[in-house]
Amino acid sequence: MPRKAKKIDLQNLEPEEKLKYEIAEELGLLDRVLKDGWKSLSAKETGRIGGLMTKRRREEKMGI
Repeated sequence: MPRKAKKIDLQNLEPEEKLKYEIAEELGLLDRVLKDGWKSLSAKETGRIGGLMTKRRREEKMGI
């Protein structure tokens, strides 16, 4: 039996989660994530999201 997808409230996320969804949207992956979940992404796609999250956090720390 397939698991029911939990409805995501994009307005009410923790900052870390919000950043993840923002990057997924920028990469054109948000629709797939919302429809099929994070597991629908390839390792390359999730790695790209993780890399960009790390880069953004580093830039925020440095004040760029």
